[in-house]
Amino acid sequence: MKERRMAQKMLHIGIMPYQDYKKRTLAIARGEYRPQPDEPKVWFESVRSMAQVLSNENQLLLKTILERKPESLKELEAATGRSSSNLSRTLKTMARYGIVRMEKVHRNIRPVVEATNFTVQFGLYASSRPEQGTGTARI
Repeated sequence: MKERRMAQKMLHIGIMPYQDYKKRTLAIARGEYRPQPDEPKVWFESVRSMAQVLSNENQLLLKTILERKPESLKELEAATGRSSSNLSRTLKTMARYGIVRMEKVHRNIRPVVEATNFTVQFGLYASSRPEQGTGTARI
């Protein structure tokens, strides 16, 4: 039997302090800034918050979902030894960032991995630095 492999999906992650992210979002809403296609779509407030979501334990959880393809959270609980409340909370957080998708199948919730590879973009002056002579913010 041939194993069907999931197409690898790259998730581009940006790190930006909340206040800078808020300024960026408002500039986009006002039409003052248009994000480039290669810019991150997912943002974390800090490297620490990203590391909590993509911890070694959570990376192992993603690998388990990919390899075992559990049909329910109960199946995933048995495969990982993690409590259902812990799994539910972790998967909801990952779903908010587009890392997993939760599919409702009959009376069960099935986790599906959406992202397998990650790039991270951040810098000390990545946002809210005024451009020379333009009066606009570089975001």
